[in-house]
Amino acid sequence: MPWLPDLHTPEEDRAFFAGELARSRGWGVRRDGALLGAALVADGWLTQLYVSPDWQGRGIGSALLAAARAEAVEPLRLWVFARNVRAQEFYARAGFEVERATDGSGNEEREPDLLLRDRPR
Repeated sequence: MPWLPDLHTPEEDRAFFAGELARSRGWGVRRDGALLGAALVADGWLTQLYVSPDWQGRGIGSALLAAARAEAVEPLRLWVFARNVRAQEFYARAGFEVERATDGSGNEEREPDLLLRDRPR
């Protein structure tokens, strides 16, 4: 998402993700030692779902989402930036619905975003 502002140093980003890993359940997809995609869930929230751009559209995101859903006690929730239309389309196809839209004033990036909720299974 090249339109997002650079708000933190690489060291701060690494520290943030180390904390996320420590408090979350996670899954990853690797090939030849490279991480192609990863998902993290904590307290009913899908906090991260990332697929390397070269590997998008090949089922990795769907497989990671399926793993996260398999362990979810209740429907997952997540935030997505309004400008990230491809992610919105992915989650809509997967059955997520918009619960709320914001103007971005409540997030660090100041980007409008959407709160999505998985429909009950």
